[in-house]
Amino acid sequence: MKISNYWLNGLFSLTLLGLFSCGGSSEQAAEVEEVTVADDSEWVNMFTTDTKDGWTQLNGQAEYEIKDGVVIGTTKAGEPNSFLATEKMYSDFILEYEVMVDTALNSGVQIRSGQYEKDSTYMTKNGQGEMVERKREKGRVRGYQVEIDPSPRSYSGGIYDEARRGWLQNLAENEAAQKAFKRDDWNKFRVEAMGDTLRTYVNGVQAVEVVDDMDASGFIALQVHSIRTDDTLQVMWRNIRIKEM
Repeated sequence: MKISNYWLNGLFSLTLLGLFSCGGSSEQAAEVEEVTVADDSEWVNMFTTDTKDGWTQLNGQAEYEIKDGVVIGTTKAGEPNSFLATEKMYSDFILEYEVMVDTALNSGVQIRSGQYEKDSTYMTKNGQGEMVERKREKGRVRGYQVEIDPSPRSYSGGIYDEARRGWLQNLAENEAAQKAFKRDDWNKFRVEAMGDTLRTYVNGVQAVEVVDDMDASGFIALQVHSIRTDDTLQVMWRNIRIKEM
């Protein structure tokens, strides 16, 4: 875990690794690490006011509102998946946020995502894991999604390729991460996107590590999933912050 922290602190990691290779003591290394981790000067809060400045809504018309720094997404019957997306594009970064979701609702956070520029067809996996051809209309959001899944399968933190290839890595083989997500409570997510490597953590437990080079940059978006009933369900995010590397 320490090695991951060193890597995440960019140039600081070279200093720390130098301490180890040159015979520096563990006490010295711990002291340096504590200073770098405590430095929040590079973190940027993504919602500084209760407005959607810098964000735009795509695809569906679910309701998004911000109250006291909490982004509240509310389902709307008959609407497709909705996304509140950043107008800025991001490449290499660390993203942190807390989320709480109705247990009957699925959600997620898009990273390095985009939209289809024209009507397209794409091969993706169906529910049985078979590759099938799907049509995607112009403007449809697609790309890496960090799953928010309060259902019994507990795939929160998995990486799903929205409107494209389907699951890149779920949590079927990661029982510890499955148990990390807390239903009916706030959960802290951490997403590391560095080069072709994506890592996710849920409440401090590593969920997945995916190596994929399809998208190097794109927008970040908060998803309100479509529903097939008239129920009113909500997903909420708070303390959303990002550090570009």
